[in-house]
Amino acid sequence: MTLDQAYVNQLFLPETYAHGVPYGLLRELRESAPVCWVEEPAVGEWPAGPGYWAVLRHADVKYVLRTPELFSSHLGATQIRDPDSAADLEFARAMMLNQDPPDHSRLRRAVAAAFTPAVLRELSVAIGARAAELVAAVRPLGEADFVPLAAELPVWTLARILGVPEQDRQLLVDWSNRVIGYQDPDYARSSTADPSGLTDLGRAALARRPEVLVTPDGRPVNPRSRAALADMFAYAHALAEQPPPGSVVARMREAGLGAAEFETMFFLFAVAGNETLRNGLPGGLYSLLTHADQYRLLRRRPGLTASAVDELLRFWPPVLEFRRTATRDVVLAGQSIRGGDKVVVYHASANRDASVFADPDRPDITRTPNDHVSFGFGPHFCVGAQLAKIQMSALLRRVVAELPDLEIVPGERPARLVSNFQNGLKSLRIRWR
Repeated sequence: MTLDQAYVNQLFLPETYAHGVPYGLLRELRESAPVCWVEEPAVGEWPAGPGYWAVLRHADVKYVLRTPELFSSHLGATQIRDPDSAADLEFARAMMLNQDPPDHSRLRRAVAAAFTPAVLRELSVAIGARAAELVAAVRPLGEADFVPLAAELPVWTLARILGVPEQDRQLLVDWSNRVIGYQDPDYARSSTADPSGLTDLGRAALARRPEVLVTPDGRPVNPRSRAALADMFAYAHALAEQPPPGSVVARMREAGLGAAEFETMFFLFAVAGNETLRNGLPGGLYSLLTHADQYRLLRRRPGLTASAVDELLRFWPPVLEFRRTATRDVVLAGQSIRGGDKVVVYHASANRDASVFADPDRPDITRTPNDHVSFGFGPHFCVGAQLAKIQMSALLRRVVAELPDLEIVPGERPARLVSNFQNGLKSLRIRWR
């Protein structure tokens, strides 16, 4: 079968996702070309790239993710777009997300203490109380935008874990917006933190925020680079000078991480730890409300919350894809891939694979077991997955129980994030009785 390359290239184009994940295209390609070549045309100011292999079937996605000796996170990092320079690549490689075993395992152990069962039990109580406060605050209003409401919980949780003072929490929102929303003009230059309300630490960091985000030759600066996030890394180092006892920042310093390792680990908590819930909670609620039978079932049977969370993560994966780089020539699903080629696994496609999930294009909150890959698979399975589920369960349980007759405001269309990486909503107006 001959594929229309321009049609396949829709997988890469950010504007495709402004209208929704192209599940029809993904289904067609899973059946006809489960490993297919995708070009990277120029997008706005962003230059064209060399192209990549898209991996779409559940079994193949899991194979790539569990085989770092063939498909490396370290060689070219894990974003489709290549780092702009050798220095940017070297910096990206310091991040736990962009390492292969055994270095990845060493960094993972350095922060594992933040996610022990005892720590999570204590956090679960605090998170439940915070979720109750958030819902109680909006309940008398009868209507709200759920996106900023949902965003409050992961930001509050991460600030607590990192030891970021309450006054500086909005900085976490801006940093996350700039990274995850760099393809969206509404988020790319996010600056919502009021300097007058920040701590001295926050104001000093804000003064380091770069004003110019283009290179001398006119290309955009990589939003994940040291240059683009100078303010965040300045804040991280200042916080680490007197880290709150027991915080993740204190643990990172005790583990003896190098400067780049420390900065990129702070990045993972501040940004990656935030984005999953910021996308998953609104997307999950939207999925429930657009499948009213599942919403009504959850209201009747709140004991299904745990399986509902997994199913909503399957149905609305917060992260659409991740990249690997082939370490040598390899054949995958009958397709020859050369060493050095980019290989991109699509979680969104794997989660709708009919060979694994019955009736995959409908949510079923009773589905169990649920072999979704929204938190990855293999050595890079998300270290914070359980914490994310605790937060999602806490807020979903409160919203469904305490905001009766919940629905999307008639005539309102949720605004989607323009991104080929993050599956997010920018607004979701809801109302209740």
